[in-house]
Amino acid sequence: MQIATHATQPIDGQKPGTSGLRKKTRVFMQPHYLENFVQSVFDGIGGVTGKTLVVGGDGRYFNDRAVQVILRMAAANGAAKVVVGQDGLLSTPAASNVIRKRATDGGIILSASHNPGGPDEDFGIKFNTPNGGPAPEEVTERIFVATTALTEYKILESTDIQLDTLGETSLGAMTVEVIDAVADYAALMADLFDFDAIRALFASGFTMRFDAMHAVTGPYAKAILEDTLGAPVGTVMNGVPSPTFGGGHPDPNPVWAHDLMDIMMADNAPHFGAASDGDGDRNMILGRGTYVTPSDSLALLAAKAHLAPGYADGLAGVARSMPTSAAVDRVAEALGIECFETPTGWKFFGSLLDAGRATLCGEESAGTGSNHVREKDGLWAVLLWLNILAATKQSVAELLKFHWAQYGRNYYSRHDYEGVDAGQAADMMAALRDKLPELPGQTISGITVTAADEFAYTDPVDGSVSSGQGLRILFEGGSRIVLRLSGTGTVGATLRVYLESYEPDPDRQSQDPQQALGPVISAAQALANITHYTGRNVPDVRT
Repeated sequence: MQIATHATQPIDGQKPGTSGLRKKTRVFMQPHYLENFVQSVFDGIGGVTGKTLVVGGDGRYFNDRAVQVILRMAAANGAAKVVVGQDGLLSTPAASNVIRKRATDGGIILSASHNPGGPDEDFGIKFNTPNGGPAPEEVTERIFVATTALTEYKILESTDIQLDTLGETSLGAMTVEVIDAVADYAALMADLFDFDAIRALFASGFTMRFDAMHAVTGPYAKAILEDTLGAPVGTVMNGVPSPTFGGGHPDPNPVWAHDLMDIMMADNAPHFGAASDGDGDRNMILGRGTYVTPSDSLALLAAKAHLAPGYADGLAGVARSMPTSAAVDRVAEALGIECFETPTGWKFFGSLLDAGRATLCGEESAGTGSNHVREKDGLWAVLLWLNILAATKQSVAELLKFHWAQYGRNYYSRHDYEGVDAGQAADMMAALRDKLPELPGQTISGITVTAADEFAYTDPVDGSVSSGQGLRILFEGGSRIVLRLSGTGTVGATLRVYLESYEPDPDRQSQDPQQALGPVISAAQALANITHYTGRNVPDVRT
């Protein structure tokens, strides 16, 4: 085996976003594209000589080839060891767990999360730091700078190595260890939750369906839910990972997980339903005839987390992304703990978790997690819900009803306008930004604006500042509109409009959310002129 040094030149557009670098799969398959970015990651983190890394991905199309390239490049750049998931697979939370458990120097995760997979769909790659979390902006900026000055990359000339057998092998002077990441992750969950109580719940006749959406969480869910906790075989549906996610869109929301929705809304529905996404870091929670918004899920989990052994001593604090509803804020106030509002992107929770300022974190985009790893964790959220259901002996609907009666209900919805013209979307945001100073005091669609701004965040731990994080319009009574352009897509722009209305009266907490949000939806259209700029009369997705 010889180390080959290939001359190259910078490739435009390799700036990592909040979730790493995401492009169409065929872009990554172009000559030098993947190699350039991987070398830039190595250079941007100060090299990998003598270091130990974790590598794995969600199994989407091109995952197998990319893992082999990364291993050969790590060997050529002097890495001492790479820990890789069997068959090159690792869910994102499992990768974070391995990085932390083994005290490695970080890891490379291959995923485009909830985006579709396939030769004409999406691919992604990101670097996670030694704490197990996504690289902060300071690190991603160094990686980006490296992409702009790259002149060569190194790769070991070698055939593919076998990744289907557990154990260690050599790749040049580097050790490659293939691990069963499912076992490591399952052991961590057993430490956090009362598996005996959940096992008894299933033994009592409790029924559940978990939709793995043909994605990486399938083997984890089968091993834990069916093999360990005794859920009947077949509880996990779509449990075999597919490079194309079975031709579907692995986003756990009512639109893309419609088969599960149909099951859970039927008259003979199971007691509990859940889904996870492409790389296993997101979740959807359902009860019989009941959909739980991610914001409500975060708030209820914060209120009931003490029922699980891993959180019996209480929470140090909670954190939510700015677009996430304020439901968890009232729980934090009642518990007497800190509540942090951060920009979108899990990396912003990292410093709070590392400093012990927060225990539970969540995003409205179906991401929930805790200090057990430094990523959101879909199956973890499902298991915490199961632990609460086992401890309270209440249904999902009953838990929500009592929660809202105590804390009030935040009616909440996100309207996504996908693949819109990027220039038009930017123009819309600029026009609304210019209006913000004059909005307070105005009444729009029957509700009065109390404040309007562009969100900026100063990290309370490290003092770093993140500006331009979304436009906020607040109304009397707790209603709110937030508009952002998402950085997780690969074509055009995705406009996300977040809509919220607070209802403290229990007699008014059973309305249809879209109807309850009617005045806020109307105000958003009027203020941002969405139809004019996007050409859409209705959003592509409502969650």
